[in-house]
Amino acid sequence: MTFSGAVLLTDLNDFITPSQACIKPVEVKRSSEKSDSQIRVDDTGGYYEVMQDGGETKLETASISLNDCLACSGCITSAESVLITLQSQKELYDVLLANKTAIEERRPADVRTVVVSIAPQSRASIAAKYDLTPLDVHKRLLWFFKQHLGAHHVFDTAFSRDFSLLESAREFVRRYQLHHDNINSSNAMESDSSPSNAGGILPMLASACPGWICYAEKTHDYILPYIDSTKSPQQIMGSLVKDYLGGKIGQPPNKVYHVSVMPCYDKKLEASRQDFYNDLYATRDVDCVITTGEVEKMFGEQGLAIHDMQSLEVESLFTKAVASSYGIPALVGTEGSSSGGYLSYILRYAAHTLFGVHLTLEDIENGTNGVQIKAGRNNDLREYSLCLPSDPSKPVLKFAIAYGFRNIQNLVRKINPAAPVTRRRRTAATATSTYDYIEIMACPSGCINGGGQLKADPTSTNPSAGPAPEKSSLTASRNWIAKAEDAYRWVADTSGVQLPESNAAIGVLYNEWLGGPDTEKATQMLHTQYRAVEKSDVNGLAVKW
Repeated sequence: MTFSGAVLLTDLNDFITPSQACIKPVEVKRSSEKSDSQIRVDDTGGYYEVMQDGGETKLETASISLNDCLACSGCITSAESVLITLQSQKELYDVLLANKTAIEERRPADVRTVVVSIAPQSRASIAAKYDLTPLDVHKRLLWFFKQHLGAHHVFDTAFSRDFSLLESAREFVRRYQLHHDNINSSNAMESDSSPSNAGGILPMLASACPGWICYAEKTHDYILPYIDSTKSPQQIMGSLVKDYLGGKIGQPPNKVYHVSVMPCYDKKLEASRQDFYNDLYATRDVDCVITTGEVEKMFGEQGLAIHDMQSLEVESLFTKAVASSYGIPALVGTEGSSSGGYLSYILRYAAHTLFGVHLTLEDIENGTNGVQIKAGRNNDLREYSLCLPSDPSKPVLKFAIAYGFRNIQNLVRKINPAAPVTRRRRTAATATSTYDYIEIMACPSGCINGGGQLKADPTSTNPSAGPAPEKSSLTASRNWIAKAEDAYRWVADTSGVQLPESNAAIGVLYNEWLGGPDTEKATQMLHTQYRAVEKSDVNGLAVKW
């Protein structure tokens, strides 16, 4: 299994590699008495402390939880390459087995409602590898999780992403108006960036990528107020499942077990954040995250091949789907990038709300109707500007896409306030960035290339065919990402795009579940906050093993 690992600031790279700065495994309790000892490793890999008198003590295996990773500043992003035992398909198997046992023993009160929510990027990755359509994959996953394994519901996080897009767009407009009305002040720049104190701080930075959030919290606390307070689609689905669905079926949050299938290992860290933990019921909004690769592994563990699986028809509940001409629900697509389409939707929403300009999806894609697109130094960096007909040389909105840590670091440097101010308070006026909004993702090529996605078949390349095997491998990787991207876009190309405001179910939920779009409950369920992780003085690289 390949984890996304972590990066060291001194060895920054576009790809996240394992960090040696993790200090948790080397915390040793010192005895008050001085004694020399040695470490012995037996044939089974067990570690023993051998004292001078010949006595031996077996040492415990270091165990690191996801909470440890979040609380430790030794790494910039996640450190899942160490001994993590939770958040795997085994946890799901255990819950399903416990349900089966409870049913057999006639203990219905002990049966937990199991909900699986699937990311569209994961569907696309499986579709690309097995030459299926995302719709075919979704139908087979419905059968696999519900009929074969015994889950009760299977949902689509493209549905909860509509909440995320709407909330992000509204927050951006509020910030933009405050910023340009000169209402923001220095007391709006606290590192505790709750929605109420976001003020007019620009640029607003996307919040859907947990690797990027972890990086910001552990290395650049001054940037936290710039980050969109909206929860990611995964966590909004968690709120929807535990709070709304649980209430509808008469189950408290701890009696609903929510699993999400994600393209990224860092989503496991996101689900483990304390902000998404219900102290009253001792449960998380998302109980377990399994990656696309782990789902493929589950197929093998169950002795199944995806081509041989049966299919179930698409369900409309919490799924981005509309009825086809035959009356059967079919998946519908979303606009913009395969990382969620945040830039596209927020730019169109802001253009209409702030300037009365109606932009189509084609305007954003092709750079028309006042939209100007400027390519960056690489494919993962692009700028989008909107100019009004009255002054086509002066952009009124300036957005950007930045994927991969190299691009992120360069943008962070531009946002870094120029004036020397305190660690805990900086003013938006000192920021040097000219952007209004940036769609940021930690992985090169974005979520479609997440660390938990299926990878290109290495046998598909022929290194002996050319003088540079690494070039051949790079080409194969790019081709594979393009194939997964095409699979992701297949839904929109086939069934069309459904805009968030056109999703009638979202409107119903705003009224029935949240009491409106700007209520206290809407803020509680759809928004979050970020906190700086204090630096540790321990240098993991200096530890003697």
